[in-house]
Amino acid sequence: MKGYGQFCPVAKAAEILSERWTALIIRELLCGQQSFNNLRRGLPLISPSLLSTRLKTLEHHGVIERQKTTEGILYSLTPSGEELRPIIMELGVWGQRWVRSDMSKTDLDPSLLMWDMHRHINSDFFPDKRTVIKFEFSQCPAKMRDWWLVIDAGEVDVCLKSPGHDIDLQIQCSLKTMSHIWMGDMTVTQAHRGKLLNVIGNSALKLGMQEWLGLSSFANVKPATE
Repeated sequence: MKGYGQFCPVAKAAEILSERWTALIIRELLCGQQSFNNLRRGLPLISPSLLSTRLKTLEHHGVIERQKTTEGILYSLTPSGEELRPIIMELGVWGQRWVRSDMSKTDLDPSLLMWDMHRHINSDFFPDKRTVIKFEFSQCPAKMRDWWLVIDAGEVDVCLKSPGHDIDLQIQCSLKTMSHIWMGDMTVTQAHRGKLLNVIGNSALKLGMQEWLGLSSFANVKPATE
């Protein structure tokens, strides 16, 4: 990126952070150490080559570090990158308050939704035995319609293919409805009452859905104008 030609620290910071996708890469790393593939799951529309370029730039400027581990190459924030946490979070708060998504088709992505949801699931709610929850998003293309969450011993995995286990709970709704629930625009109860959500299976999981589902980090931010 061509520099702004200014000594102002705002300009110098913007030269690094205002490139396309950079803030979202940092957003993903705020959740902890990530592999390249997991970063792509949180950023499904970025190309591998561009992600690689952005990671190298951030590493060059000391914002992230790259480590070889037994699990492969993992990326994490340095102290410099961690200092961006309140900035990125406040950027999200501002966005949710002033320019929140209208959940149009171009803003909706089932892979991003499920990846974000699996990181916030309240795993303490579930019994010690393995629990499988299937989501069916109507109106999505067939290959992106069905998703599974597998909760086992406190670990939560998200699958686009059937894990081959019995389903404890089946949730049927549109991607738009679940996105509204996730972002706090609608409760599970409201979706039920509006006949926008159908939940089948284990009664305890069904009744406790709002509790175990969790919400986006920005769900409690109210719009600036109602």
